[in-house]
Amino acid sequence: MLTAIGDVMRRCYERRWITTRDGNISMKKRGGKYLYITPSGWRKTIVHPEHVVRLEIVTDPSTGQYVPKVGDAQRPSGELWMHWNLQRDSKKTRTVVHVHATHVVAAIYAGLDLQAISEEFPEIARYTRVGRTVPPLPALSRELADVTAEQLGLRKDGTLEYDIVGQANHGVCAVAMDPWAAYEHIERLDHVCEIVLKSGVGARQ
Repeated sequence: MLTAIGDVMRRCYERRWITTRDGNISMKKRGGKYLYITPSGWRKTIVHPEHVVRLEIVTDPSTGQYVPKVGDAQRPSGELWMHWNLQRDSKKTRTVVHVHATHVVAAIYAGLDLQAISEEFPEIARYTRVGRTVPPLPALSRELADVTAEQLGLRKDGTLEYDIVGQANHGVCAVAMDPWAAYEHIERLDHVCEIVLKSGVGARQ
């Protein structure tokens, strides 16, 4: 599955959903002791298993909560907390993919409601649950991490109500068991947004 992380990053670059050093992916195995995440500032076209950062999951003595331990020489993605919010309590293997899917971001910028769009297209509604859009928030911020988890419908048991959310002026965050399944959520939503944008239909409130 670590090989798939690099493969998906390269595919996202080919789709022009990210520029060279953008985007990030994390993965945590069921019952695993490590969080695997793409490195910060690394060229995403050359991510291979040996480049993926492996963070040990430890107990924070001050809070008693599980946290990823970042070593002195490790440089995990700056969006680490967005990923950890979604990974921490998962009881199953989970992958989180964050990229800047062009048509999704454009649709949000145009004022379109992603949930309303998704309900009108069977290719989305049957396979991908779309949450409410995250408002414009600073990249890398804890606020963006927290609101993204909220809009994905994160429950106390670690399950999620939705598979993907758009992030205004920023990108998307998709969650699935493996990198390619998360990629497919993004691909479906981006395709539908492209159709709606090209249709010339105005913004829907």
